[in-house]
Amino acid sequence: MMKLFLIMLLSAVTLSAADIKWEKDIGSAVERGIKEQKPLMVLVTKNGCRWCDVLKQNTLKNPKIVAILNRDFVAYEGVVDEGTVPPSLMTQGTPATWFIKGKSPMFEPIMGAVESADFLKALDIVKQEYKKSTTK
Repeated sequence: MMKLFLIMLLSAVTLSAADIKWEKDIGSAVERGIKEQKPLMVLVTKNGCRWCDVLKQNTLKNPKIVAILNRDFVAYEGVVDEGTVPPSLMTQGTPATWFIKGKSPMFEPIMGAVESADFLKALDIVKQEYKKSTTK
């Protein structure tokens, strides 16, 4: 009986840890990124966007991606039709994933619903470039 309880408890903890810790607004996200010296990932989405849902329900639910984002990044989601996307990060399409250092984009955005393997590679590149730019 105790074994079953421990398995259920572990499963619950694992499931609750499988979510990205999103900042509530862009201002606090930028401040936290600067304070903690972490890159900011800004996900630009739109309500009803099929590919936004694919990205969020597949790639951004991958446990490895969730762990890396929660540990090494600050994450914020801006929704175009809710007016929560900074004008400088507006794109022609959604989803768009930006990586920001301080208040400036590091690269052009990643457009579309990227597969987990490619997203993991992108996160690694961003971390390396962020580290290089802060040690100069």
